Amino acid sequence: MGATLESNLFVFVLAAFLGYEVVRRVSPQLHTPLMSLTNAISAISVVGAVTLAGAGHGEVLLIILGTIAMACAMINVVGGFMITDRMLKMFKKRKEK
Repeated sequence: MGATLESNLFVFVLAAFLGYEVVRRVSPQLHTPLMSLTNAISAISVVGAVTLAGAGHGEVLLIILGTIAMACAMINVVGGFMITDRMLKMFKKRKEK
């Protein structure tokens, strides 16, 4: 388990750094499509976290990490949809009173 945990942690840190660098360099015009893409990726993360947390292996660490991952991914999904909705409302025509 030690080598697997270390390699998984290395992949996580590398992916977090790479994701930060990619998102940081995106122009403002592409943020709405990027949010839609990250919502889809977060939805995949939710499925993986539910699988991990509910696998029934009985390891407390897996259940705790899966629950934390599920909570973080759901916060990202909900926040992404809220931001996307807010940005799309900016492009709608306003009704005159």
